[in-house]
Amino acid sequence: MAMKNQNKGAATVYSTESGKLCPDCNEPAAKCVCRKKQALPAGDGIVRLMRETKGRKGKGVTLITGVPLESEELKILAKTLKQKCGSGGSIKEGIIEIQGDHRDMLEQELVSLGYTVKRAGG
Repeated sequence: MAMKNQNKGAATVYSTESGKLCPDCNEPAAKCVCRKKQALPAGDGIVRLMRETKGRKGKGVTLITGVPLESEELKILAKTLKQKCGSGGSIKEGIIEIQGDHRDMLEQELVSLGYTVKRAGG
């Protein structure tokens, strides 16, 4: 009678030497490269500026969409733009939100950085 392999398909998920391991590449979680690589959002290469008040109790924010950057580079760009405008903001799902209506200033700044910029919305 043949014995069945009880560990077939099982992978090590924890090692006392390095801690948690990635199930895909079997590397330590801190050194895993397969999960860190994310594809850039597909777009047409145009950065769009729009003003929105929906869901913000009438307060307006400027939204910047379509910026072809990785998450870390997007954070640096958002920080720079917020400093230029002198206001706060955040990044949500790859969209930069800056408090207030700063479309004129942001358009000039993004064009000087080499992006093709269009205004969207009303």
